[in-house]
This record gives sequence, structure tokens and C-alpha cells, in this order.
Amino acid sequence: MPIPLLLLSDLAAWLLFGVALAYAFTASRREHLRAPWRRVRQQPVAMVAAVILLAHVGITLLDSLHFAPQAANGTEAEPEPLSVLDFVLTPLRTGVETSYSAPFALLGFDRESVLQADGRVVREYPRLRYGGAHLRDPAQRGADILQRGALGAAAGALAGLLLLRLLWPAQCRPWRRRNDDPAGRAAALTLLVLCVLAGLGGALATRYHVFGTDKVGMDVLYQSIKSVRTGLLIGTLTTLVTLPFALVLGVAAGYYRGLVDDLVQYLYTTLASIPGVLLVAASALLLDGLMTRHEDAFSSLIVRADLRLLALCVILGITSWTGLCRLLRAEALKLRESDFVRAAEALGVRGPRILWRHLLPNVMHIVIIATVLDFSGLVLAEAALTYINIGVDPGMESWGNMINAARMELARQPAVWWSLSAAMLWMFVLVLAANLFADAVREAFDPRTREATPSARPAGT
Repeated sequence: MPIPLLLLSDLAAWLLFGVALAYAFTASRREHLRAPWRRVRQQPVAMVAAVILLAHVGITLLDSLHFAPQAANGTEAEPEPLSVLDFVLTPLRTGVETSYSAPFALLGFDRESVLQADGRVVREYPRLRYGGAHLRDPAQRGADILQRGALGAAAGALAGLLLLRLLWPAQCRPWRRRNDDPAGRAAALTLLVLCVLAGLGGALATRYHVFGTDKVGMDVLYQSIKSVRTGLLIGTLTTLVTLPFALVLGVAAGYYRGLVDDLVQYLYTTLASIPGVLLVAASALLLDGLMTRHEDAFSSLIVRADLRLLALCVILGITSWTGLCRLLRAEALKLRESDFVRAAEALGVRGPRILWRHLLPNVMHIVIIATVLDFSGLVLAEAALTYINIGVDPGMESWGNMINAARMELARQPAVWWSLSAAMLWMFVLVLAANLFADAVREAFDPRTREATPSARPAGT
């Protein structure tokens, strides 16, 4: 029976999810926090991006529940733990071919020596063991794909309608009625489209390799889905490391000025002058040396990959807090001259309490804007660092590892293009959704943007 196993990155992922829920609960009870998010809710593009991001969050949470399978005698049946997502994607995970195969292919990509019934050995393209193995006649592939795709899309549409009826009954009214909530309608349509795509992909992926296979025969669609967790954790955990440095040092430097301001400026100026790639590379080499000297403590591949992922988040967070710190310092310099801060000082309120009660709440809009804007850059940074072999562990599924493994295969003839294309497609969707949502959040939380927006003025003015 599987035994629950909690990795450090799993704990961090669920902790972040809990923090997000706590912030949502707090914002729903305070009007000054609820009002900006209400403006985000009224933008159709932002709602479409939010649904896509929530789908990625769901994949990440499913992939952050690990189990260690065991046999009947109590010994481990699998060398490495599996997640709930692995169990859901079992047909994709176990359908391993011998080498490359193109999307929806029935034959291998390279010629192999095949033993014939008469004892002869010929060089030909072998039939795949899993891709289209249910077809007796290869000519039936097109009709089979259309039939299975139609049934899967219909099942996904039905599941999407039931989900909308359960979660969002207001959006299940007849389409002919007047549309009084365009943002909600856009979110409902996006959820329905995602359900249709999930049904379509689920129906086809169990019988074919939708995105082909890589050099060792692993399904590329499975690798792409598993890479979602890595991308999201890089973007969110790095922010978790960045915020304490930027918040404490930036606000303290702007309020206290003097020696504190000089020390903080010297610190982030010195750190910003060092190339971040060199710091990441040096830290990665130190971590590799540490795990090599203590092989007994890091015998499991998934534990090594998990530790390297967390180390990369910490390193990126330490090297990327300087920009937000500058912004918060400048905002604190402006706020310390405000009347409410002067009044608190005149009443004898101490500096730490002023920072906590007066300055921090008034700079949180900058923190939220910078966080959502930096997310997409951090996802792309993981791909770039992994491409030069200083990112996540090679044994962990990530879009950077997929691109790194596929770069040499583009030069062969014919080129193996599907691994690179799949990684770029999934990365493009996530980064685009994050950027669109970040733009909406920036417009909603920026006071200057709100004042310049005509829709924010009261009616009749």
C-alpha cells in the first residue's frame, strides 16, 4: 500500500497555497484590499488568464502529493516515489518506447534491426509498442484519431458543463440572454475550453503519443505536464525568498535613512554589480560537491533533485531582491513625510510599530505588482539556466531540461522538433497568462492608474 511521502518542495508548495488562501480570506473582509481585486475581476482578459493559471496550480498541487509504493512484504516496489499526478497519468508514464517517435506515429523514428519470421534480420522502421498498438491496419489511424478525439471532446464538454453548473451556476444561463457579466462569461468559456482539451488529450494520449517521444522513449506530453510543477515552484518559491529581504531592508532604509540607508544601499549595490549567472553557477557547484561528499544522505534521485530545486529558488531569490528593494526604499522615503506618519511620531509611536502599522500596508500594492510581474521572468530564467546546465537537476522534469535535451537533435536529418516545440508551447501559455494577469493587477493596484481611469470616477461626474 502506498505510504505518504512529504518532500521539502511539496511542503513549500502547499504552504504557498495556504498563504494564498489566507490572503484571499483577509482581502475578502477588507474593502481596501477587496476593491482592487474587484477591478481585476471585471476584466475579461484577466479572468481568462486567471483560469489558465489556476489550472496550472491544480496540476502543481496534484504533483506535490508523493507516495512511496510498497509491495506486500513491506519492501519498496518502486525505486522512486510517485505523485498523485503520476498515478493519473499512468498510461503516459508507463508507455515507454525504445527511442524517438513522431507525434501520432505508429512506427519508430529510426531504422532498427528486426528479426523476421523466416529468420532474416532486416533494417526497417519498427512498430511502436504502445503508440497505436491497438490498430491492426495502419490505414485506420486517421479515422481512429477522429473518432476518439470527437468522443473525448464531447466527454470533456459534458464534464465542463457539469463543473460550471456546480461551481458557477450564474454562467450556465442560456446564451441568448443579455450578457451582464462579460468577465465571468469569458472565464466560463475558458474553463469549458480547457475541459474539452483535457478530454480530447485524455482520449488520444492513452492510445497515441500526442507529442511524440524523446530519445529514451518517454512520452513528451507526460514530460510537459510534469514540468508545470517545476516552473510554478521556481516562480513562486523564489518570490517567497525575495520578499523578506526586499520588504525589511527597503522599508527600513527609506524610513530610518542615515547609516541604515547607507548600509542597505551598499549591500544591494554590491550584490547587483555581481553577475547573477556566476553566483548561480558557483552555488550549484558547491551544492553538487556537498551532495557528492555525502552520498549516503542523498542516495535517492528524487531527494537530490528536490534539494537542487529548492537551492535554485533560494539562489535566485537572493540575487533578485535588489530591484524590489529599490522601489520600496523610494516609496518609504515618500511615505515617511506623510501626515499620518508625522502624527504617529508626534504621539510617541516607536519606529518598528510605524513600519508595521503604517508603512508596510501602504507599500503592499508595489509588492503585489512586482511579484506578479517577476513571475514570468523567473519561469524563463529556469529554462535559460537549465539550458546551460546550472539549473534544476537533469533527472527532474522541466521545460529547460526538455529544451536542453532537444537542442542537438535539431541538427539531425530529419530534425526531431517535437520536444522543443512542446516545451515552448507550454511555457508560452503559462508566461502569456502570467503577463496578462500581471498587467491587470498592475492597473488595479497602481493608484496613479486608478486615478487616470475614467471608469474609476463616480457616476454623474
